[in-house]
Amino acid sequence: MFARIVSRRLMSSTAARLNSVPKVAAKPKSSFFRTMGKWSLRATLYGALAGTGYISYSLYRESNPSKQKPQSDTFPNGSKRKTLVILGSGWGSISLLKNLDTNIYNVIVVSPRNYFLFTPLLPSTPVGRVELKSIIEPVRYIARRTTGEVLYYEAEATDIDPHAKTVKIKSNSQNNDYELDINYDYLVVGVGAQPTTFGIPGVYENSSFLKEISDAQEIRIKIMRNIEKAASLAPNDTERERLLSFVVVGGGPTGVEFAAELRDYVDQDLRKWMPELSKEIKITLVEALPNILNMFDKKLVTYAQDLFRQEKIDLRLKTMVKKVDSTKITAKCEDKTESIPYGVLVWATGNAPRDVCKGLMQKIPETQNSRRGLLINSKMQLLGAEDSIYAIGDCTFYPGLFPTAQVAHQEGEYLARVFKKLHKVDQFEYMASKNNQTKENIKDLTSKINNLKAQIEDFQYNHHGALAYIGSEQAIADLAVGEAKYRLAGSFTFLFWKYAYLAMCMSFKNRILVAMDWTKAYFLGRDTSA
Repeated sequence: MFARIVSRRLMSSTAARLNSVPKVAAKPKSSFFRTMGKWSLRATLYGALAGTGYISYSLYRESNPSKQKPQSDTFPNGSKRKTLVILGSGWGSISLLKNLDTNIYNVIVVSPRNYFLFTPLLPSTPVGRVELKSIIEPVRYIARRTTGEVLYYEAEATDIDPHAKTVKIKSNSQNNDYELDINYDYLVVGVGAQPTTFGIPGVYENSSFLKEISDAQEIRIKIMRNIEKAASLAPNDTERERLLSFVVVGGGPTGVEFAAELRDYVDQDLRKWMPELSKEIKITLVEALPNILNMFDKKLVTYAQDLFRQEKIDLRLKTMVKKVDSTKITAKCEDKTESIPYGVLVWATGNAPRDVCKGLMQKIPETQNSRRGLLINSKMQLLGAEDSIYAIGDCTFYPGLFPTAQVAHQEGEYLARVFKKLHKVDQFEYMASKNNQTKENIKDLTSKINNLKAQIEDFQYNHHGALAYIGSEQAIADLAVGEAKYRLAGSFTFLFWKYAYLAMCMSFKNRILVAMDWTKAYFLGRDTSA
């Protein structure tokens, strides 16, 4: 009885304690937006980690190339390893070098410029939006990343003998001056072009071109010196007005983009530090044709010209320069002749063959009779020396192909495929020349040789479109995707312009440096120290 009473009391006290414990509320279900937010945060984090890993790996791979196979005179089967000489370090030559299987040739690169220059961003460098070091890639870096050893000579080709198959080169280094004759089996001429003045007197003596790094440095120094000189003169001084007059001749992408970059510099940076002087700066763009950017759609051209006028860039269309003095240019517009004073004159129009190309033309006068460049056929072969010399890029002339980076880049890729097939042809020909071959084997090898030669198709240029920056963080794009055409303009197109040029940069290092330059210029302003 006593035990039963004690048991009941224990049970009641336990129940009381259990009832006194607070009940835990049920965990509320997460809302849809909170769940999506968590997944988005995780996806962003994982994406950032993956992107960082990819960039780190790419940079490591670029900085630590694999061991290369050395050059040799023969292959293991006893056949001769042919020598391929590439002249130049521009778009065509470097595109060829990057895509070429350097194990199947003894490759030699000759160029007085020991780096590749990303020319589309060159107009951004004189005013400090992009630094010059960000848009160059040393030739030796590119050559070292190939699978087979590549020899490089920092020298200029001075003479080409298509009959003896030799190239005479001369070093441009003062400390290591030398001349050398290089024998070749195949030669690729990709030396580019030099600026042309169309015979206008005074251009070479008084203007600055915009094709090389030295040109951009020269323009930058001239602009800064003129601004400082003008600042020391009275506002109503005519010399001050001349010093602050910047004239660009040439309405192509280079001239247009430089004029736009210069206007941006004045409006976005100089106005902060020298507000009164910045109002006096005058930018003039001179073009002999009825409109600028002649390769773009008419609507895009109109858009660009309207923006230029809105941004107070003086457009002088249908204006042909006749003479250049040290302080002014004389130009003819319709039936009227006028003088345009300038402090800095940038000449951004026209190409002319280099001396080495002119000398090569004179050695094959029967087929090389054009003033516009080396004449080639549809397979990039030099007319008159089709068996051994190829030519690509701005130094050539072929109907329908324009002197642009896009054309030269595709020509280089095409030649890399051609040389791979030519190597197979050479191997089959060597096998057919052996004495121990039966008639059936020779017939089979001959068939293979003919099939390979037939597989070398004509070069087909695939136009992807054209881009141009027109100032005030706006750009125009005339794109071709398959058979579809897209014409874009405005601020969004400017972002696409940036993305496209970053994608086209030669290395990840260049992409990072250019992106950093853009970021610095946006938040901290341009570096305009001369």
